Amino acid sequence: MAAASGNVVSVGTVAALVAAVNGAAAGTTIVVQDGVYNLDGAYLRIAAAGVTLRSASGQPHRVIIDGNYATTEILQIVASNVTVAEITLREAYYHPIHVMSSAGAHATGTMIYRVTVIDPGEQAIKINPGAAGWYTDNGIVACSHIELTDAGRPHVRNNCYTGGIDAHQSRGWTVRDNWIGGFWCAAGLSEHGIHFWTGSRDTMIERNMLVNNARGIGCGLVESGSGRTYGDNPCPTATGYVDHYGAIVRNNMIFANSAALFASQSGFDCGICINNTCGAQVVHNTIVSTQAPFSSIEWRFANTVVDVRNNLVSHNLRDRGGTDTQAGNIVNAPVSLFVNGPGGALHLAPNAVAAINVGASVAAGVAGDDFDGDARPVGSGRDVGADEYARMSVPRGEGLVSVASSISRAP
Repeated sequence: MAAASGNVVSVGTVAALVAAVNGAAAGTTIVVQDGVYNLDGAYLRIAAAGVTLRSASGQPHRVIIDGNYATTEILQIVASNVTVAEITLREAYYHPIHVMSSAGAHATGTMIYRVTVIDPGEQAIKINPGAAGWYTDNGIVACSHIELTDAGRPHVRNNCYTGGIDAHQSRGWTVRDNWIGGFWCAAGLSEHGIHFWTGSRDTMIERNMLVNNARGIGCGLVESGSGRTYGDNPCPTATGYVDHYGAIVRNNMIFANSAALFASQSGFDCGICINNTCGAQVVHNTIVSTQAPFSSIEWRFANTVVDVRNNLVSHNLRDRGGTDTQAGNIVNAPVSLFVNGPGGALHLAPNAVAAINVGASVAAGVAGDDFDGDARPVGSGRDVGADEYARMSVPRGEGLVSVASSISRAP
């Protein structure tokens, strides 16, 4: 990030951190010095517009804000244009980050960048209205690491009521270039690594790595309920309730190889789950698991309208209702197509001729850059899956990348 400017407050103790955040004026930048900050039940609440909370070093692992499962929510964001960057939040009793509107005020333009979230008691990042008719729109979660570890899993309550990013009634969010892993329980079905529903709209989910989650990416969930509606009628073909409108899910890699996940009550349920979503486009994703999931990609319910194109999956596409268009997908893909399929390195191998240059056409502006940010196509045609094979490119990190062991507990 750029150097801090304007009204800058530097803090180095828990008391100073709590006072600075909870009393911040609009436009303040709060710079946190290296250290472990044990909140012991205190919490941080940003209620003024344009506030930034960031580490001094720019290294997330050097600033650890610890809820010790005593703080209910570590950071509440109830204002617009708030930025949180390059810090670590761990062990909230509920949500380490909670973005919500308030009566009379939207909370829009949230930026969560290079943030590490470890072992939430419930969802890691929760996004929802705090008052009817006031919304949490146009945010970004980028380049972050969100993880539920084996040590944190016993602290999840309420029949596995956890997940990575969980958003309700939120429009125009982008979730990109994140690593999200470990969201499952021995009993009960976790929510997704990334999930937008209850009338969310225009969600962009791209270039994320999701590892060993019971459910990977979800748009919509239920067939009936109550949620946000829109005056411009974005789905005129729908009858009744729609749970999500207009998602693009592209260039993500989703991987599962955990024996404990597979042996759990719910196992690996779905890689990408499109339920009661009108106008979804699921393109150029790679989904590999070392045991069969219920669905690599699935779509469900009558109001669902989805384009499923150029996805590379080790197992199956499952039609559970709705209207779908399919082109260019490869199902039951052998792990030999990948650099190290069993180990989660899901870039295409040089001999992956079955997936290289054979993809179907995609509407302009939909496919985006590949998992590494490389433009498509390279060669005579586009490749199937999240990786556009290029012999000279330098691939992004992928696969089984946990940072929890590098974030030591406070003495």
